[in-house]
Amino acid sequence: MVADRLIADTTARIFADLAEPRTVNAAHDDAWKVEVWRALVDAGLPLLWVPEEAGGIGASFVEGLAALEAAGAKACAVPLAETMAGAWLLARAGLNVPTKRLALLLPGLRLNAAGRLWGQAAAAPFASSAECLVGIVEDADGVAHVVLVERPSQMECSEDLAGDERGSARFDGTLPVVGATLSREVGRRDLLLLSAAARAALMAGALDALVEMSVGYAQERQAFGRTISKFQAVQHLLARLAGEAAAASVAAQAAGWALDRAEGPLAYALFDVAAAKVRVGEAAGVGAAIAHQVHGAIGFTAEHVLHRFTHRLWSWRDDYGSETFWAEELGRHVAAAGVDGFWGRLTGNPEPASRSVGLEI
Repeated sequence: MVADRLIADTTARIFADLAEPRTVNAAHDDAWKVEVWRALVDAGLPLLWVPEEAGGIGASFVEGLAALEAAGAKACAVPLAETMAGAWLLARAGLNVPTKRLALLLPGLRLNAAGRLWGQAAAAPFASSAECLVGIVEDADGVAHVVLVERPSQMECSEDLAGDERGSARFDGTLPVVGATLSREVGRRDLLLLSAAARAALMAGALDALVEMSVGYAQERQAFGRTISKFQAVQHLLARLAGEAAAASVAAQAAGWALDRAEGPLAYALFDVAAAKVRVGEAAGVGAAIAHQVHGAIGFTAEHVLHRFTHRLWSWRDDYGSETFWAEELGRHVAAAGVDGFWGRLTGNPEPASRSVGLEI
């Protein structure tokens, strides 16, 4: 617990010093991102989940998610989660991990017989500004491969609700920089599971920030001769916001613990990761609404920092699978596991025989 707090504190300090939300909100460009990323790299944070023998930190999933929760509390607007997940995948596949900003290849690509990429890559977070893209793709025979490809020079650039960049591209025979056949230690959708857990952690951190901001504002704003924090209706709203934030944090931590317990493919942690993405996503919707209610009209202005958090919460809840997507996956998993398997998953003590359920999602 000391180690994950140390890593989280380091992350929080970097964002507080170089990407404080109010300062960033007033910035005229994105030049601040260069310094932030340099500091994150110097601290080794993008390689948290890469083993020490491969040049990384060798942190646990719990420690990495704690760092992302700290980043989310500062409205993280750099590809830290994507680089951490992509670097983990490359290292797990036995490939060299570049010290570059990474984005993830979303489903839609295939490898041809010559080992070249074909297809349309869907819009992925930070893909338009990443240096390389990482993903798991299948060849014509259905064999899965881990690939690293340079970012195409021509990309269709877009933005999410928060204004963070996304990118999609057409690959017509692009040769990956490196690639490896998927091993028994990696599942076909491990990258999706890890990315969903990472988004849950970012959202949990942002919700914590909303609690602090909303309570602080309620204790300052006056109406009818007293601060609005004295009104019972506002107190109820703040209590519910705090409860949603606490539930989100616990769910994100539970996902990290499950990932650390997984042996081999991360799909062993499907139950906890899916539940976390659903629960934290729901909390994000409720929490953002309450925060705007408490702040009133001021919270909707571009000058106020609140939107940096709520807009990202609305975007992050749909990244790497919405609540609906993960609820359906969770339902299929529970149905396949049966009554005994469900109870084991619910209590965190799955029966050995049920550990193969959901191995490939």
